[in-house]
Amino acid sequence: MKTLSMTSLLSGLVLFAAPAFATSTTSIPAFEASITTAQGPNSPGGATLVRSEIRAALEAFIYDTGPMGVDSTERGHLTTRLNDTSFQQSLTGTAAKYFADFYELNDATFTSHPLYQGSVAQTPASLFGATGPLASNADIREGYIPNGQGIANQTTLATAFTTFFEPPVGPFQPITVKELIERLGTTSIKGSTPSVDEVEGAVAYITQISRNSNRLYVADWTCRRCSFSPWNTRGYVIAAVSTDRRFVRMVSVWTADFGND
Repeated sequence: MKTLSMTSLLSGLVLFAAPAFATSTTSIPAFEASITTAQGPNSPGGATLVRSEIRAALEAFIYDTGPMGVDSTERGHLTTRLNDTSFQQSLTGTAAKYFADFYELNDATFTSHPLYQGSVAQTPASLFGATGPLASNADIREGYIPNGQGIANQTTLATAFTTFFEPPVGPFQPITVKELIERLGTTSIKGSTPSVDEVEGAVAYITQISRNSNRLYVADWTCRRCSFSPWNTRGYVIAAVSTDRRFVRMVSVWTADFGND
């Protein structure tokens, strides 16, 4: 997954053009409407907002000005909510963590910081300590943003992935270690399910980077006629980010082929 082709760039435009892009005039009311519904008597947590509810509400911002999400107006609204004590107290601990992680990642900066991603020396099977569909279909790269030249945010992660892995990628979203285990272990990979050993090894390897920072993100990708396959392909990528937000380890998993038209 090394060479960025014109086909993959064009397919990325098609991929990202698919959702109906909103503006802050619609995304902010949509977010607030979701919050009102989530605090209703029929919601899972009642007046308390749980993680799944705040995640769903924040999705109103993801496709605002483009695939990278939050613009300055939305950022200002989120800042107000972040500093709203009563609102923050209405969130469960995991919901508040998701809100904070989303806010940090989507900083309304649309200029990518220089994040070079180089291939690791060992094979995924060696790094995970097990063989199987996960190790066989994983591509691992990692690297630093030079000191003083920025930090990992939404735009930087997406740009680095498409530059060094090739496929266009959707927006990155925060996940927990539990959600990481679920994604690695339950997603079918070309018709096969990874073994427990593969998943445990992959989780240990990925979280070496994020263990102290709790910064884990996931995004889905789709590529039409990429250089690494004659087929249309799809998959996902996990990004683990260090405490200083400069070192990033990415594990991309190729999950399926879906035709060659």
